[in-house]
Amino acid sequence: MNFDNLFGIHERALVLRSQRAEVLAANLANADTPGYKSRDFDFKTLLNSEMDSSSRMRTTHNQHIQTESGPVPPSQLLYRTPMQPSMDGNTVDTEREHVAFSANALEYQASLGFINSKIDGIRKALRGE
Repeated sequence: MNFDNLFGIHERALVLRSQRAEVLAANLANADTPGYKSRDFDFKTLLNSEMDSSSRMRTTHNQHIQTESGPVPPSQLLYRTPMQPSMDGNTVDTEREHVAFSANALEYQASLGFINSKIDGIRKALRGE
């Protein structure tokens, strides 16, 4: 059994979903901030690039310089095109953000449920059930 790939894509998906929740929450928190630009990232594209090990740079020593800060590099954060920009330059559409946040939370729970079922299966196998 290879423990490195035990949870498959869901391990990395949880990290990216958590980061996306932070980005969407920041959008909602700044809904009334003049000039604030709503941001998001393309989850599917980023997850595919993360799972493609040939395109990912890794350090081989703990003193090497890290190539990116956090799970989502700033270059992957995109600005949303507003449907109706406000007069003060704010591009946050609260209804759109709430929908995106809720969908992201449901998908996070789905990945978490998959990981929990994998752990339960391993636990049962170890007990001999």
